[in-house]
Amino acid sequence: MNKIVKFNTITEYNVFNNNETLHPLISVIDFSKADERSWEGEKTVRIYYGFYCIFLKDIKCGDLRYGCNYYDYQEGTLVFVAPGQVMEVETDGKVYQPKGHALVFHPDLIHGTSLFKSINDYNFFSYNANEALHLSERERQIVLDSFSKIQLELQLGVDKHSKKLIASNIELFLNYCERFYDRQFITRENVNKGILEKFEEVLNSYFTTDKPNTIGLPSVAYCADELHLSANYFGDLIKKETGKSAQEYIQNKIIDVAKDKILVDHLTVNEIAYQLGFKYPQHFSRLFKQRVGYTPNEYRSLN
Repeated sequence: MNKIVKFNTITEYNVFNNNETLHPLISVIDFSKADERSWEGEKTVRIYYGFYCIFLKDIKCGDLRYGCNYYDYQEGTLVFVAPGQVMEVETDGKVYQPKGHALVFHPDLIHGTSLFKSINDYNFFSYNANEALHLSERERQIVLDSFSKIQLELQLGVDKHSKKLIASNIELFLNYCERFYDRQFITRENVNKGILEKFEEVLNSYFTTDKPNTIGLPSVAYCADELHLSANYFGDLIKKETGKSAQEYIQNKIIDVAKDKILVDHLTVNEIAYQLGFKYPQHFSRLFKQRVGYTPNEYRSLN
């Protein structure tokens, strides 16, 4: 059985990495202070985190995996982990010296702040392993500067302003990460190339099978899974590529298929609705009217 290591508190993680605990709910980790590691000869170690983690490693020290996917991971990569996630580290069993930095903070830190209201909007905390953020040298320096500002605030000691200032600095850092991901969607065309075409293929294939009858309407989660992407990353990518949400794109495809069936197949509106995967025909008619401006029967009469 693979070894599992659990970190529920920031203090536990600081002790593990030989870093001082300046605040019980947040820390900027310097991995070069940690002892050399071998995981006691284990080839695979599962690590549970009870807090948010953003890792910036300076060297590759084992293959990181989350779920079924390996991180597209190299020097200068940011890895985001949400509370409750379990990561896997696959090593060659050799001793190595960790290097790099991490920002770790407990959810309790941000309660009552604006960041608490917006933390779930940062979709990259739920991206798949193979959707990590790859930094340019300039971006890497911005990350390190952000870490330094938070570390400085921690060194000043806790006062009535600390929580607000620390949370604001984390929020600013996460906003930079959003910008970097927007850049990555554009510059990593070799990785993202063809996703839109494959999305189209998934939808075309869906409506030529019995899946509408057995599963229902195609969902964003289903399409993302078929393309081996997380739903959030997939949705963000489609939005950047098309200006439409993935759900809107799917609905447009449903309308296109419906138009063809209305004009070519001699089927009733109810039969078309069921063939497309609608549970209730009136939902199909409502969507069609919203998108086309006519009911299915009106559209048939006009054409």
